[in-house]
Amino acid sequence: MLDQRSEPLGILRVPRGDFAGVFETVTSGWRAHDPDLPTIASGMIGSAQGWLEAPYVDVPADVGTVARALATEPRSGLRIVPGLAQRGAAPDVMRGEETQLFGAMTGSSALARGGTVVLPGTHSKWARIAGGRVEGFRTYMTGELFAVLRDHSILGRLSDPATPLAVTPGPAFMRGVRLAGEGAGVASILFTARAAVLVGDLPAADSVEYLSGLLIGDEVRSALAAGERPRSIIGERSLCDRYAAALRELGAGEVEALGDTAPAGLWHIGRHAFPGLQRADASSRSPVSDRAI
Repeated sequence: MLDQRSEPLGILRVPRGDFAGVFETVTSGWRAHDPDLPTIASGMIGSAQGWLEAPYVDVPADVGTVARALATEPRSGLRIVPGLAQRGAAPDVMRGEETQLFGAMTGSSALARGGTVVLPGTHSKWARIAGGRVEGFRTYMTGELFAVLRDHSILGRLSDPATPLAVTPGPAFMRGVRLAGEGAGVASILFTARAAVLVGDLPAADSVEYLSGLLIGDEVRSALAAGERPRSIIGERSLCDRYAAALRELGAGEVEALGDTAPAGLWHIGRHAFPGLQRADASSRSPVSDRAI
């Protein structure tokens, strides 16, 4: 990566839906040197609420299949990565995570022969990859459930909603994980996040940490019971630390933490989509001279 720029402009924060304006603001400095520089994006920018909807590609899918299905925004020429769809009795979709998965496949020795990858988040994904393909996946709404229960249910009223979760998961989180690991099911244990405080068994300030442990612990327990054995975990560091701690506690052992693999995934897809693309010389400080993304 030769250069990067970050702006707090997810699809719901784009002023008046002006995606073209944001694209110009973010990329104009690079594209001024080469107006034909290829550009590629992934994630919710390709959703129905984004700039241009990129239809889903069915799993199993490899990087070539995804690259051939890129959508093109006609005015800017931006190519948008499609999401993946899983059909059948339990349909599922992902958008953005497929790019992270392809990036992980190129940079992880642990995934050379395939395996399960965990992508924690608002809607956590447990994805199975093999032979360079995404074979299937399952979504857990753990992050969204946590936010709803903390902010809009009786379970969040015992602590200050403005207090962030601890950077390092502590005893209250691990206690929740252990209870969830016993397998009673999350619906039957959620109220303990309130009851434990009322009977003097848990400090009120720890109730949200405990709730986080219950939800993540139940997700991990459920996935392990379904036969998943994760090799790697991808995502934001502190959230990945919580999942790694829960996985260890419930007997899954250590997993490889990969961090942000989306840039590598975009490069990998781009190499298939733009045959003339060459790897840039990192010492040149000039991405455009080498036709880089």
